[in-house]
Amino acid sequence: MLSSVALLYSIPLLLILLVCLMAFLKGSAPERFGAAIILADLVLGMVGESITRSQMLVLVRDGLTALALLFIVLRYASWWLGAVMLLYALQFALQAYYFVLERPRDSLLVAINNADFLAVGLCLAAGTVVAWRHRRKAAAEAAGSPAF
Repeated sequence: MLSSVALLYSIPLLLILLVCLMAFLKGSAPERFGAAIILADLVLGMVGESITRSQMLVLVRDGLTALALLFIVLRYASWWLGAVMLLYALQFALQAYYFVLERPRDSLLVAINNADFLAVGLCLAAGTVVAWRHRRKAAAEAAGSPAF
């Protein structure tokens, strides 16, 4: 039986993995690239946490993720990518705040960080659904029938 802490950690993780899978299957190029970057960030975060709990490593990881997403934003200019960039800016600022003030990790940091990452997943899901519907509508118009 999972403890409540493990359950609170597992459910958002499962949701993010499902959203990334949906982006790979139903999304267009920006959603697939975004899902790959988010998954890479997730894996690097889990590996980094198991090796060391360095706040500097978290800052570097968040900065690299935001930089990778910036290249996608500049290439595709999607609304959901802009929202994700703002969320990663919030996450980076939060980590920098804790790093500069040398504050230990506390429940507030974990809660804000998890809510922020969940919002990133929601933005990816919304972008995937919009791209999926747009593709279905274009295919239906090309076939000469109504989309819905």
